[in-house]
Amino acid sequence: MAKFSGAKWRPIPHNFTDGGQDSVRGVVVHIMAGTLAGSESWFSNPKAQASSHFGTGKKGELYQWVDTADRAWAQANGNRTWLSVENEGEGGDTLTDAQLDRNAEVLAWAHKVYGVPLQVASGPSGSGLGYHAMGGAAWGGHTSCPGSKIVAQLPEIVKRARALVDEKPASAPASKCPSFPGRSYFKLGAKNGYAKMLQTWLDQGDWGPRYRVGPSDTMTKMDLDKVAALQRHYLSALGPADGLCGPLTWQYAWEVAHGKRKK
Repeated sequence: MAKFSGAKWRPIPHNFTDGGQDSVRGVVVHIMAGTLAGSESWFSNPKAQASSHFGTGKKGELYQWVDTADRAWAQANGNRTWLSVENEGEGGDTLTDAQLDRNAEVLAWAHKVYGVPLQVASGPSGSGLGYHAMGGAAWGGHTSCPGSKIVAQLPEIVKRARALVDEKPASAPASKCPSFPGRSYFKLGAKNGYAKMLQTWLDQGDWGPRYRVGPSDTMTKMDLDKVAALQRHYLSALGPADGLCGPLTWQYAWEVAHGKRKK
């Protein structure tokens, strides 16, 4: 059995082949043309003859409907060797920031478990991160799924997955704040190089108790408390201090740590 601990396990009773996954070449991105709840209901209907391994909601929900040892019925001839992610939305949409994070997490997990390369797939015979339309008629002829706007986002998903796997944030000149990678890197329990970088800045900025042995690269309750302290100091006008690092919190933490903003 292969279940991703980062997804909420919501098994469907029908519409998949038990133990039918031959191998895993990569992950295929889809668009639902509907809602997460609606898709789950449809996949649970024996008349649907369709399913997906995973599904995301616009607000960041991540469900797993089919064990990845089993074959979901998502992209016809591509089912045997590709995992599938259905994304809440309609044709012409872009994925939300939260959906980009969830897709990156699935790709990073597939890389660790199945050795899926962290790259955009060149086509059905390639490997990595693909999209439904790339399979053409053999994959059901869904030429508008997931749409050109989401296809253009695939490199960003790969970038985020690489950061999760490598735990090595992209280097940046000392005079410039590194680009904000996304909120999922700073949630409680997240372990990656960006978390360690933020912890270093928070320590340098003296936003709370200093780490006894230095940054650990895993976000803890103490880190969230430090982030909240920074937010209360600078960003209270924008809303409550929730301890969740966003782009402004990231920027301000860097500026204080590097002496470019007074506390």
